[in-house]
Amino acid sequence: MAVSTVERSKRSLATENEAPVPPLNNGDRLTRAEFERIYAAHPEIKKAELIEGVVYMPPPARFREHGEPLFDAIGWLSMYKVATPGVTGGDNATLRLDFENEPQPDVLLRLPPELGGNSRIGEDGYLEGAPELILEVSASSASYDLNQKQRAYARNGVPEYIVYLAYEQRVIWHVLRGGVYEELQPDQDGVLKSETFPGLWLLPDALLAGDLSRVLETLQLGLETAEHKTYCAALARRFEEIK
Repeated sequence: MAVSTVERSKRSLATENEAPVPPLNNGDRLTRAEFERIYAAHPEIKKAELIEGVVYMPPPARFREHGEPLFDAIGWLSMYKVATPGVTGGDNATLRLDFENEPQPDVLLRLPPELGGNSRIGEDGYLEGAPELILEVSASSASYDLNQKQRAYARNGVPEYIVYLAYEQRVIWHVLRGGVYEELQPDQDGVLKSETFPGLWLLPDALLAGDLSRVLETLQLGLETAEHKTYCAALARRFEEIK
């Protein structure tokens, strides 16, 4: 269809009047809608997060302090997913928590809503709501992972939040109790056990040492417990009910 001279003039004027998309800068104060618009317009940006209305853009991640421990953590959570029907997870996916918070967690574990989970995949493919467990590997990001981000996760009802502190060589597993995070304590063998996902066991010393074999051996012990078997059976019953 031919476009008239008047229509072309209108389109040209509209293009000229469109405000250019500004750059995304560390420390910018934005709404989630503004953050998404600017982030989408700059595909060269590999990772940016909106935490409590403030933009955080972490520097490139180092292999030993971030890449390697994250790889092991994903292996640990992936094995739990395989052994627990209905549980799903992901890494580095944008998460819409509320109007001032849109983090990009290193890795998370969740249940879909039909199985009792509190997060859902929106129409445009982004995850929305509070997944059941989030894990962050923290080196340069430790200051806000343990402060602003921790408060945002607690306020939005993320039941469990694990922080692997690379420089301090420490794993902190937070459990939400009464709206406040408390640190989960290990048992007499030094094992941390999830209160949300039965059988999800972690030997933090092995994870810190990069000993994935021991990490998975400890997890296997959790997967063999009666609690995990009962949990799997309950999930299977829910599957049958929603068919």
